[in-house]
Amino acid sequence: MRKDQGFPRGIVHRLTIDSSVLKDNLLGDPTERIIDVYVPAGTTGEGLPLLVDLVGFTAGGPAHTNWKNFGENLPERLDRLIAEGAMPPCVVALPDCFTKLGGNQYINSVVMGRWDDFLLQEAVPHVEMKFGCGGTGKRGCFGKSSGGYGSMVQAMLHPDFWSAAASHSGDVGFELLFIPDYPKILRALASTENSIQKWLEKFFAAPKVKDADVHILMDLAMAATYDPDPGAYMGVRLPVTMDTCELIPERWANYVKWDPLTLVETHGEGLKKLKAFYIDCGDIDQFNLLYGSRRMHRRLTEMQVPHVYEEFADDHTAVDYRMDMSLPILAKALTSA
Repeated sequence: MRKDQGFPRGIVHRLTIDSSVLKDNLLGDPTERIIDVYVPAGTTGEGLPLLVDLVGFTAGGPAHTNWKNFGENLPERLDRLIAEGAMPPCVVALPDCFTKLGGNQYINSVVMGRWDDFLLQEAVPHVEMKFGCGGTGKRGCFGKSSGGYGSMVQAMLHPDFWSAAASHSGDVGFELLFIPDYPKILRALASTENSIQKWLEKFFAAPKVKDADVHILMDLAMAATYDPDPGAYMGVRLPVTMDTCELIPERWANYVKWDPLTLVETHGEGLKKLKAFYIDCGDIDQFNLLYGSRRMHRRLTEMQVPHVYEEFADDHTAVDYRMDMSLPILAKALTSA
């Protein structure tokens, strides 16, 4: 809900594209995708920078344009920040990247789909052509949690495409994030005869979605992302033994190579091309992401990669207010010559 009803209101346009690169996804997810696009008041978007919102797990971009109780949705936040002079006007695209397994990490997966290609080859070019915004040196991405991970990794993999990125509480430090979950997952799977397929079928058939089950679903989605098995049900196999919960080295290695702490060693130099790189994390993040974030900050500092790093007094939940910090940094950097 708007904090001030008097701010000039931008317009949210709803685009729909039928993706070619997602047609081979093994989850059977739809290829037709919504992209909500915020255009600031008094503009057509022509010549403005473009920011792309990569939302967190269990959400899709259009969730950020929905009415929100006790707080602002993203268009309302942008209206306020622009009207107050905190940030220059920019176009913001909010693509729907939701999957049957609850979300994605914005990288290519033979199971989840070619989400990296979707962003770079389809979604962003479509928005830029439609509104005359963005382009080389004038596009950035931001997100929280899985979206924060996506922003970090997109910036590392494609520093010639993106010129700014922000990660709020992004997934980093995989051994602290994922390994503590595996005993819980095995206990849950024991209720379905240790069958991932039966557990997923039970989840999808349930009349009510439980928070604890959603967290398990997320871990199964990570398996289909980082270590996919096209021959398994929904591509999911775990990187631990089912009876003793021991890490399977070759399975876990497929996860580790996608940890930002690993990627930064081979792609960190490219981050020096960015006009702005922002990372933050709550100091009581319940998924242990603070420690991985600190490691990332330390390594970026050692590599002399310019960036802004902040810790704040909160956990992982309901931290959209942190966009008040990141969005002005990104927009100002992309507006500068």
